[in-house]
Amino acid sequence: MERVDPDLSSDRIGERADAYAAAPLLNCLLREVAEPLPDAGRGEARVYRLPGGGRLLRVRGARRPAGPEVYAAGRWHRIGHTELVKLVAEELRAHTGLSNGDLPAEMIDSRDAVAALLTARARATAPDDPYLRSEQSLITGHPYHPAPKARGGGPVTAWMPYAPEAHARFPLVLLGVREDQVVEEGDTSALDAAAAVPPGYRLLPAHPWQLDLAGRDLAAAFADGRLVRLPQTGAEVWPTAAIRTVYDPAGDLFLKFSLDVRITNDIRRLWAHDLRRLRRTDAAVTAAFAAMDGPAAWLGDRGYRTARFAFEQLAVVVRDGLRGSLLPGATPLLAAGLVEGFEGSPPAAAADPGAWWRAYLRAVVPPALTAFADHGVVLEAHLQNTLVAVDADGMPVQALYRDAEGVKLLSDVERAAGWERLVYCLVVNHLIEVAAALAERRPGFDPWPAVRRELARHGLPEARALAASPTLPGKTNLLLRWTGADGADARYLPLPNPLAAHEPDGP
Repeated sequence: MERVDPDLSSDRIGERADAYAAAPLLNCLLREVAEPLPDAGRGEARVYRLPGGGRLLRVRGARRPAGPEVYAAGRWHRIGHTELVKLVAEELRAHTGLSNGDLPAEMIDSRDAVAALLTARARATAPDDPYLRSEQSLITGHPYHPAPKARGGGPVTAWMPYAPEAHARFPLVLLGVREDQVVEEGDTSALDAAAAVPPGYRLLPAHPWQLDLAGRDLAAAFADGRLVRLPQTGAEVWPTAAIRTVYDPAGDLFLKFSLDVRITNDIRRLWAHDLRRLRRTDAAVTAAFAAMDGPAAWLGDRGYRTARFAFEQLAVVVRDGLRGSLLPGATPLLAAGLVEGFEGSPPAAAADPGAWWRAYLRAVVPPALTAFADHGVVLEAHLQNTLVAVDADGMPVQALYRDAEGVKLLSDVERAAGWERLVYCLVVNHLIEVAAALAERRPGFDPWPAVRRELARHGLPEARALAASPTLPGKTNLLLRWTGADGADARYLPLPNPLAAHEPDGP
């Protein structure tokens, strides 16, 4: 009889999926709604009051809370993920006065997706390339989102072949678009090298999942010849953590597609208004990084190509690859992967976490502050848009930023709003997470004096004030989704600032 791996048993997969899915949901509930009771816990347990009904909730752990329990009838009762979803929904209805039938379903979908991913991942072969391993390591995903792994509620068979978490790789579908129907802006010439096209057509690669989703809408274009199918690519691409963005190692190119599926807060379509401002935004960021004179780099979005009759559905953005931007001998790694952890992750093996952390801060903080202060560019410098390159010893030596769609320009937004967004992306979403992961692995390690020193090196008034501010802006993803806010909205609540808890450093 074949031996069954205990980690692949349905019970074990279910337990692990519950734990993975509960942690970010609890993070959201505790940050946005619950009221901490500082004197009501012992050891690792923390107790919160849920204001909707006055119930008490107890959890263990800080960075990734686990083991939720509700107090009733004189004792604590452990609740599973399904019960947690019900509890959160009840609290949010009481807290907001609104109902929402979609978000609880997304929470369940996210948990079920994790279970499917764990099963597929256990049977898959991880890539040898550490960069690709880091991009495909995110089983938890966004640590402060109620349904970070939801896949639109579709069947597993529809999305699993394209899931980065399952170490997927696949060929793209190649289409020919009649020349009079092509819309493009910027430099998209790299697309034309993939294959020959019939006379009178231009090449347009498509993500297979998106093509399946858009199939009925495109039937007429295929029927009348505005769109033709070509042989698929011979080479395979790898989905990155963003799912709809893929990396072509052979051509050293990233391609970003529309995907008509809600991933975290947004339907991940390439919206027309974002495409039409892409070149202006990318040009501003490219100029900012060129003026910095290295070593930080910007992976530019060179341009987009699409079809006039399916402008958003079939759009593809062409993004710079890695090799032209990396320092010699450096290995890029996704910052979010460093937080989640993967085989060979440098911070886990660092002999001196303090030295590693100082090098990390020197790599990622100055470019973001300089872009803001000197060039009016607000990078979306969160964990999934930041690559950190390390040398042969695993020490950070360079930051690479990406995704012009998320960049804001101070010519378009108020300076205070731009700074708030930068602080959320760079500090709350990014540095706090990396710092917490380091401190969790190395008890007693205090990451915050080094952050204070790094901020103090810059003449930016906002950066100096940040170290003394009692609070930081925390995005309310749970409430945003529950109230049906636009995915691009950002509403913040004040969070305790760990920087302000430290006395200023001496000379």
